[in-house]
Amino acid sequence: MKLVFYAALLTAVLAKELQLATECDPEACKLPDCRCSSTSIPGGLEPRNTPQFVTLTFDDGVNVINVETYREVLYNRVNSNNCPVRATFYVSHEYTNYQLVNELYNRGHEIALHSISHRTPPSFWAAATYDEIKEEIADQKVQIAHFANIPFEEVKGVRLPFLQMNGNTSFQVMSDFGLTYDCTWPASAQTQRGLWPYTLDYASTQDCTIPPCPTASLPGSWVVPMIAWTDPNGFPCVMVDACTSFPDREDPDAWFRFIVTNFERHYLANRAPFGFFVHEWYISAYPAVKTALVRFMDMINTLPDVFMVSSSDVVEWVRNPIPIAEYRSRSCKTFRQTACPASSCGPLVAEHNQLSYWLQLCNRCPAKYPWVGNPFGLN
Repeated sequence: MKLVFYAALLTAVLAKELQLATECDPEACKLPDCRCSSTSIPGGLEPRNTPQFVTLTFDDGVNVINVETYREVLYNRVNSNNCPVRATFYVSHEYTNYQLVNELYNRGHEIALHSISHRTPPSFWAAATYDEIKEEIADQKVQIAHFANIPFEEVKGVRLPFLQMNGNTSFQVMSDFGLTYDCTWPASAQTQRGLWPYTLDYASTQDCTIPPCPTASLPGSWVVPMIAWTDPNGFPCVMVDACTSFPDREDPDAWFRFIVTNFERHYLANRAPFGFFVHEWYISAYPAVKTALVRFMDMINTLPDVFMVSSSDVVEWVRNPIPIAEYRSRSCKTFRQTACPASSCGPLVAEHNQLSYWLQLCNRCPAKYPWVGNPFGLN
């Protein structure tokens, strides 16, 4: 049924003439569906009444190796309100074990999109056309829902490979195919008071470090800014594993101080969401970094005003901002658990590179290795 709906949607999508975004009018741009790009706290809340959200995100494929780290650092961990912590996984297709994606979803974590191919070079993503982004991102939404057997509507977010922005086009695809937010865009200038998530109804004030950035009015498309850390030499870095200056990676105390210093820049200011954006390989390769991360999580999970949540949870709160006391009194989120009728498929020869792959799915095996243009591996 989902495939039929998707095919119908494909035929219905038409190119839209875009209008240049104008300066935001706060009187016209109102929550829940519009927000100006701003460091102001949603709902006019004071910092002391604002939940400090922490978003831990991981990029790329999910496999039998990195899932061990996820199980170790995330499973059975709760916030101070006794609700389970949530991380966000921006998943790429190649080498992904979809049975493990199903496991992460059933543990309450958010599954989001990071493309089918994750192809190189980054310049491909900068210039990718509407159809190319559709095949990489919109097709992946249906692919991941199908192969991991997770609800289609629960796949809401996007992070493009290499944090390479694509101008207006990727946001058009998001809007046309039912995706809520993008978390690709680095924010390196607004770090002392970080940007809160906002929509692209009006022109963005966010700095554009990896152009092209969107310039059109794209109503209802949410941006979750990737607010940079400041490294020990005072330079910004967005992905933790991409900092050019960093503490000794064998010193867990130095890394703990590094994390807390960057966290406090948010916590002691306007409480914009604090992101720990990383690839799993980095924290498994450097046990001291993992120790520092776990110590940091242990600390914040006891604080009554700090909550580890998913990227989509942050957008949901921004749309309807409520103070800490009300947020803490809410019931924990519940999720529809899904079964995983496991299939081990392969070897399947990929037409794009002639390599053989095995797939671990929550569905029947495909005839061919799924890839861009044929996301279900149909004959």
